[in-house]
Amino acid sequence: MAGSLRKSSKRRAMSDINVVPYIDVMLVLLVIFMVTAPMVNPGVVNLPTVGGAKVQSLPPVFLTIDANENVIVRKDGDPVQTLNKFELGAFARSQAEKSAEQPVVLAAEKSIKYEVVMEVMSKLKENGVKRVGLAVKSQ
Repeated sequence: MAGSLRKSSKRRAMSDINVVPYIDVMLVLLVIFMVTAPMVNPGVVNLPTVGGAKVQSLPPVFLTIDANENVIVRKDGDPVQTLNKFELGAFARSQAEKSAEQPVVLAAEKSIKYEVVMEVMSKLKENGVKRVGLAVKSQ
């Protein structure tokens, strides 16, 4: 009996990880994905055409938020007036009274916080402006 104890004490536990089964599983998954990938049909989206779009009867009013968080009103590309946050409500009400369907396009400098843009949009909406859009610069 003493001899059998000595034999078991000389055996050490194997500390290596056998990665062969993991490689086999990975290769099987790779083959499965390579076979099924061409069969997956990405969804095709039918986009609407713009040929039937109505031409806007009223030109939009452009509002630009500058670095000082003032709102500059532009009509036909020329600055008409500069408003602060408190004067914006009265301007929006007057715009809504003239024509509720006239679109207002809002632009802001990159440095302006998103919160300021959302405040201006909500102020326009709550004072009767129905159509508010955002202007972006194409790359």
